[in-house]
Amino acid sequence: MAAVDIHQESEVELGGKRRCSNGFGGWGLKGLLQPTSVVASASAFDAWLVAAAGQIGQVLVTLPYTMAQMGIALGVVAFILYGALGAWTVYLLVWLYLEHKARYAADGKVQPERHILQYHEIITGLTGKLGGNITYFFIVFTMFLICIVQLVASSSDLYYANDNLNKREWQYIVGAVAFLTVFVPDFKHFRLGSLIGVLTTSITSVYMLIAAISQGQGAGVTHSGVADKVEFFTGATVILSAFGGHGITIEILESMKRPASYKWVCIAVTVYALLVTVPSAIAVYWSAGDILLVRSNAFAVLPPSGWRTMAVASLVIHQAAGFVLFSHPVFLLCEKAVGVHTKAFFLRILARIPVVAAMCFFALLLPFFGPINSIIGAFGVAIGMYIIPSVAFLFTYRSSFARQNSAVRLPALLPSWKLLFLVNGTIIVWCLVIGVGFGGWACIVNLVRQINSFGLFDKCYQCPPNP
Repeated sequence: MAAVDIHQESEVELGGKRRCSNGFGGWGLKGLLQPTSVVASASAFDAWLVAAAGQIGQVLVTLPYTMAQMGIALGVVAFILYGALGAWTVYLLVWLYLEHKARYAADGKVQPERHILQYHEIITGLTGKLGGNITYFFIVFTMFLICIVQLVASSSDLYYANDNLNKREWQYIVGAVAFLTVFVPDFKHFRLGSLIGVLTTSITSVYMLIAAISQGQGAGVTHSGVADKVEFFTGATVILSAFGGHGITIEILESMKRPASYKWVCIAVTVYALLVTVPSAIAVYWSAGDILLVRSNAFAVLPPSGWRTMAVASLVIHQAAGFVLFSHPVFLLCEKAVGVHTKAFFLRILARIPVVAAMCFFALLLPFFGPINSIIGAFGVAIGMYIIPSVAFLFTYRSSFARQNSAVRLPALLPSWKLLFLVNGTIIVWCLVIGVGFGGWACIVNLVRQINSFGLFDKCYQCPPNP
């Protein structure tokens, strides 16, 4: 069966049966593509809102620190490289999602009512139970750590708005508020939150850019660039994690009327992410220089003002939105694990409460959101969001029959299966060696350094000394 263009909507005849050419190689899935309860609308714009809100958040104020670790030139190259790799692996996820849907329909199966497909279920359907279990582990690991970072970053940001409370005390308040997220049923009740997330990220980015340029360079500011291998690879993994927000991709695709169009959405998300991160990161590093190596939060090196307080409030609102976005897939996984996913909502709430409690505990235990970001990049994002989609693609299309019956046409830029396999193989090797290998080594060394310097349950990590 020949694949068809993923934008083609007409019906064609094949083997005496009518089938819909809707991006699934004519497997007649039109009835299965109605919007689910993930977002309020099935439009590409709504998908962009959710994806953009989940892509760049608290990492925004860590990226100037990353520039200090890598230097401007290599830092910008890493931004562009990992932005491109992130967009490509999202494209692979869209492809695998469409293939899974096509095969599922061809087998005469119907998705259970109110069931929202997730990443590990797609991989299970295409590669088997082992691949699904591996994916399940890394999704839980990555989303769980991202939620912890949202909590830690919020308390850190609020400290720079009001230092009458230390970061640990702010963490108690942030944690208490985090428990309210268990009452958000699903993403359809969160469309406004996604819009707010995009606006607040943009506002914070513009503030950082203007504040850094207005502040200028102080006396004695230095820009050492790459001065330490551990710092360099730690910074690279933070950038890798910044463009690895794929964990909610399948849930977003489930919400769309035409999920095939998401390949364009992910490109738009990548462009947006580059625009809000690169200029502000360069500006803050230019202004503050190497002091960022011991002040990983950009708010710590920007002058106190009402504008900074506004930016802090803006980013904290975004981090609250991000916590909902990234905790929701973990909630769904836990609900399914204990068998309450399609049951009464109060049972789902009971399954969610221990998850938030564990996140709050680890946020207090390890309040180092810069080093945790690098761990997410090295062990969570590199494997779960870059390597697994690439390996799953190679496995899914390892046979000539699967390639001939692919649900999606080959892209115009890579009109050969050999080229596709070469690109995916390169991504796998690169992420294993640079991301997991060197990046993993560097982030563990860096985390140990922070624990030795500040200890566990530190009450005010990297706070300036009292006058």
